[in-house]
Amino acid sequence: MRKALFIGGTGTISTAIVKRLSEDPLWDVYVLNRGNRKEVIPDNVTLIKADINDEEDVLGKIGDMAFDAVCEFIGFTVEQVKRDYRLFAGKTKQYIYISSASAYHKPSAGYVITEGTTLANPHWQYSRDKIACEEFLMKKYREEGFPVTIVRPSHTYDERHVPLGVHGKKGFWQVIKRIIDGKPVIIQGDGSSLWTVTWNADFAVGYTGLMANPHAIGEAFHITSDESLTWDQIYQTIARTLGKELKVYHVSSDFLSAAGDKYGFDFEGSLTGDKSVSVVFDNSKLKRAVPQMRTSVRFDEGVKMSLDYVLSHPECQVEDKEFDEWCDRVIAAIDKAKSEV
Repeated sequence: MRKALFIGGTGTISTAIVKRLSEDPLWDVYVLNRGNRKEVIPDNVTLIKADINDEEDVLGKIGDMAFDAVCEFIGFTVEQVKRDYRLFAGKTKQYIYISSASAYHKPSAGYVITEGTTLANPHWQYSRDKIACEEFLMKKYREEGFPVTIVRPSHTYDERHVPLGVHGKKGFWQVIKRIIDGKPVIIQGDGSSLWTVTWNADFAVGYTGLMANPHAIGEAFHITSDESLTWDQIYQTIARTLGKELKVYHVSSDFLSAAGDKYGFDFEGSLTGDKSVSVVFDNSKLKRAVPQMRTSVRFDEGVKMSLDYVLSHPECQVEDKEFDEWCDRVIAAIDKAKSEV
């Protein structure tokens, strides 16, 4: 039986992967984290309760165990992947690192993104850190044969999250509430740029297909849906699912970045460095390595599952008064400027 160790394992993406793999009789699945979301871990998955940053404790708990795949979901800096290298070099046949599609240079020479698209992001430190992690790991692969696979998700969501472009620090709910309350909703740019959102269970099909896959070693893959929507279509689908009229208010990303800075809204990174730019992902490399890869949940179907869950679970409805008032001020300021021209 193959053994897989997930570092993290209870996030939006990793929960779906752990669930899928736990249903495969060929895999024995372990999750290493602090145990804060034990309820989402399947009964046949072994929890190793530890802080991955406490290397001595981790080594004591994994002992002489060896793995067919170690799957890292919470590595954001080079120091963190160096820690993993110290812990797992020689103890795993594959180390799968979750990077980010925001690492791709945008806008690229063409709007279709392949794994060969240049990695660069002058607007977002998060993305630059992911690039640095990739570079360290690939250097170890080239020089020492460390068996790394890079996976770059784009915008992946589940039943607890509704994918949006512009939201505050407390997440998506305040935008949903604005739609429900009939208030105008800010969409970056003119709403016509293309974006791709992926249901987490669909993502899991591609990811698990790369595990213990000899064609994945030393390679990078992005995993996304093949469905591309404009941001206006994304928001219109959300409003239609809610049975509400969408009152769109388009605002340039540059303006949003400048207006959000003093409130700690990082729109330069999340918009200018990512969501404001049209991207369509070419998933042909993944499909060659994982022939079974296909996405089965359209956005209108996925967002209905998300909204049904969120509306029936009050704990997901986290209000954000600061962001709500900021939206009203931005809209009022632009309306005033329009009237004075």
